Amino acid sequence: MIDVMMFLLVFFVLISINVLPALGLKITPPTSGSPDKIVERVRLTVGIDGDGLTFLDGVSVPLTELPDRVKAAAGEKGASVIVTGDQGASLQNVVSVMDALKLAGVSSIQLVTRQK
Repeated sequence: MIDVMMFLLVFFVLISINVLPALGLKITPPTSGSPDKIVERVRLTVGIDGDGLTFLDGVSVPLTELPDRVKAAAGEKGASVIVTGDQGASLQNVVSVMDALKLAGVSSIQLVTRQK
């Protein structure tokens, strides 16, 4: 009886490995005269600590240099920026960082929070 159960288990595992990937949709999208290319944006993380220091991807950056560093990191693709901060950081620090990101041409900013 155990041999039969093991055989059935192996059979279903082998079938699912071979059959499930084949269940994806295979479509041919319609054509267009002027299609837009999908551009993947660069993701950057800007951090603000409790003392008001600013970090770009973990490296300390003066607030005055932040727009230039973000522009350089983003390149022509543009950037999606995630802003993290210490709960002790002042609102003015957050607004200053957002202003610097606006100067850098960033159009997408996400704020990281934690659930209560």
